[in-house]
Amino acid sequence: MGLPRLNGSASDNNQKKKYKKSSGGNRTRRGGSKNDQRAIANVRERQRTQALNEAFNKLRKIIPTLPSDKLSKIQTLRLASRYIDFLCQVLGNNEKHPSSALSSSFIAHERLSYAFSVWRMEGAWFQQQ
Repeated sequence: MGLPRLNGSASDNNQKKKYKKSSGGNRTRRGGSKNDQRAIANVRERQRTQALNEAFNKLRKIIPTLPSDKLSKIQTLRLASRYIDFLCQVLGNNEKHPSSALSSSFIAHERLSYAFSVWRMEGAWFQQQ
């Protein structure tokens, strides 16, 4: 194998023509077969799906849930949105009443989880879905 020739011989041109004719759809412009590209696309899709599932698992760990919750992905996203709204309301109240701000982050998380669960149980979550 050497460097490509600028002025190829007649046999080189015939080989190129044969390659083009013999390709017949089995090979793509990049040189990989359709099956190879499909396999690579499948790997990418599996990786994308795994990354998405990992992200949902992390989100489910962050959002306070009830023991009976078995949420679908769309329900998880809706609940996350409601939780963000709830946290905004809590922050708004803390700005109005700074003396009631929570001191410990662990205690704050526990109280917020409890308050969010109560808020959900009261039906505010279901009314806004």
